[in-house]
Amino acid sequence: MKRSWRYFYLRFLRLRGTPHYISRGLAFGVFAGCFPLFGLQTIIGVLLAIIFRGHKLTAAAGTWVSNPLTYVPILAFNYKIGQFLLGFSIGKTQVSLPDNWQSWIELKESGLVFLITLFFGCLVVGLISAILTYIVSVRFLSRWRKRRYGL
Repeated sequence: MKRSWRYFYLRFLRLRGTPHYISRGLAFGVFAGCFPLFGLQTIIGVLLAIIFRGHKLTAAAGTWVSNPLTYVPILAFNYKIGQFLLGFSIGKTQVSLPDNWQSWIELKESGLVFLITLFFGCLVVGLISAILTYIVSVRFLSRWRKRRYGL
């Protein structure tokens, strides 16, 4: 296991392209990985990397922030962030789902509120995570390449 991680680490450091190009791809992958779109995260991350000229491979790797072990905690955190932020602007976003299911209309409305809250939280957390990922990875790659190659 340790050898595999070291191999991927060294592959990441030896990617071709400028640190900004590689980091842009990684940031878009992390952004896409924050959304609850099973199977589409990698596609979205790579498409964003193509549109904004980022590294496609690092975009695909960046979506791995959400994996079977981290998926539920990330989504619960994103929902809580969306609930916190939307609680000030929309009003009542907290829906106690089992109590409000008196009719199909209430079920549909609570589902819509849930999705809006979740996706808004994903958007906010994804943007912050992508910005932080970009900053950290640009600095890391720039310093590593400067030390390694004397650039």
